[in-house]
Amino acid sequence: MTDYNKLYTPGDLDNLKINTVVEISEKSILKIEYNRDKGTFELDRVEPAIFAKPSNYGFIPATLDDDGDELDTLLVTPEPIPTGVVVEAKILGVLNFEDGGEMDHKIICVPATDYDNGERIQSLDDLGEAWKSKVEYHFSTYKDLKKRGTTKVLGFGDVAAAIEVIKDCIKRYKSQ
Repeated sequence: MTDYNKLYTPGDLDNLKINTVVEISEKSILKIEYNRDKGTFELDRVEPAIFAKPSNYGFIPATLDDDGDELDTLLVTPEPIPTGVVVEAKILGVLNFEDGGEMDHKIICVPATDYDNGERIQSLDDLGEAWKSKVEYHFSTYKDLKKRGTTKVLGFGDVAAAIEVIKDCIKRYKSQ
């Protein structure tokens, strides 16, 4: 079993790079979660097809967000990436998100080695308003059908805001 929290660092924030571990592939309806106690990926539930993930969804090792889980990532790639793959990624920004009254940030990133997309996508704005609207809609509504709590999208932040969130989550992880 791999314990990503011990094996990988959060990344190189000075160069705007993070390590992200993919939990859920883009377009998947399988809600897979990393179990840090076992070092395994586990199927939590199957979502309705209309709530397929709008991008690859993962986490930054050795971090803890306000909700007690690793800090989430939205990894934008031209193809879905399988569960368990570790990607060095360039930070673009952050989705500020509240789930059940707790902050549950999503760091938005692209692969650092993806020269096709990485060279073209330099900032959150390069993803376009349609992408941002799709992500906002997904996270605003994905719990509606099962009535599993409330969610609230609080907007997007730039790279500097993302770095502050990551630093806070590293500090929280180290203090546990």
